[in-house]
Amino acid sequence: MRYATGIGRIRWAVGKLILPLILALAGQTFVPAYGQEEVDLELVLLADATGSIDDAEIRFQREGYATAIVHEEVLAAISKGFTQRIALTYVEWGDETSQEIVVPWTIIDGLGSARVFAGMLLKQPRMASGYNAIGAALAKAHDLIRTNEISGLRRVIDFSADSANNWSGVPIEVARAAALSDGLIINGLAILCRDDDCGGRPVAYDLETAFAKSIIGGPGSFVVTVDGRNSFAEAVRRKLVLEIADGSTRSGRFKKARLLPAVPVARPVPAATGFFHTSREVR
Repeated sequence: MRYATGIGRIRWAVGKLILPLILALAGQTFVPAYGQEEVDLELVLLADATGSIDDAEIRFQREGYATAIVHEEVLAAISKGFTQRIALTYVEWGDETSQEIVVPWTIIDGLGSARVFAGMLLKQPRMASGYNAIGAALAKAHDLIRTNEISGLRRVIDFSADSANNWSGVPIEVARAAALSDGLIINGLAILCRDDDCGGRPVAYDLETAFAKSIIGGPGSFVVTVDGRNSFAEAVRRKLVLEIADGSTRSGRFKKARLLPAVPVARPVPAATGFFHTSREVR
């Protein structure tokens, strides 16, 4: 790992010393297993590749993440962590038998490694297909975090889809409960693309409300909604910054996107178009 300045080295060393004490006072533990990579965040990018997602959407999803991961705001957020490193993997999901790893676990600690990740992401062909199996997708992401050789302070599933239906496999509530009970956080990206070359959208229910009620969860979890190609890349970038920074900068505004917290089924979701809102833990 390289650090640009002596201050960076000092901050990292001090963080290594005081982090266990901070977490102990907060009632948490962070004890990496011998030989594991230590990072601030383990993040599974879990992208929809079901039949309702056409090839144009697959392209702009990947391009959005590839552009975001090399953006200076995302890299700056990474550099402010205790270890100044995060671990990423990109997975496309379809039916209960189709959860495909597009880019394996990669340590991102600067522009060079971010470019490598982005390059791998853009080179791979479409890999998943089939009808929605969201529960199976969440279970796959949970397993990837549980079985890797990485030890992260936080562990997050970044789930994206244009539907909240679950046609086969593990029920969403079962997979979600298992992930949350293991200390994971699930955030959502609800895709409402309206471009001419985009596929079908759910019309019988409010997608972001369904995400907030039934899919996302954990401390500080949230759902971001985007409705077009131009807003997608910006929303992905802001979402990654929030996840890397653990929500500490959750303020401001971005075009054609809204962010909602996880809510219990009985709680109405307030209208919040265009703004970030403080999220609450709901399990």
